[in-house]
Amino acid sequence: MQAKKDPASLHLCRLDHYTEGQCAQIQHVGPYDQEGPTVERLHAAILAEGYQLAGKHHEIYLSDPRRTAPEKLKTVIRMPYSTV
Repeated sequence: MQAKKDPASLHLCRLDHYTEGQCAQIQHVGPYDQEGPTVERLHAAILAEGYQLAGKHHEIYLSDPRRTAPEKLKTVIRMPYSTV
């Protein structure tokens, strides 16, 4: 038997539109609190190509932390960049 989804918290969701421009991305596999080295690798790759970091990175969570073991969590990390 499948439980029905509770729409009571639907009002907490929001849909935002924004223009990010050019960005680089990388997939992190593992716990959220261990993303630091992955973010550093992404920053280093952007800088190595002669670009500069432009703003803050953001994350797209591909796994449900309630159903996925921490070591198997998948997150896409996106970092905007600009030309120097």
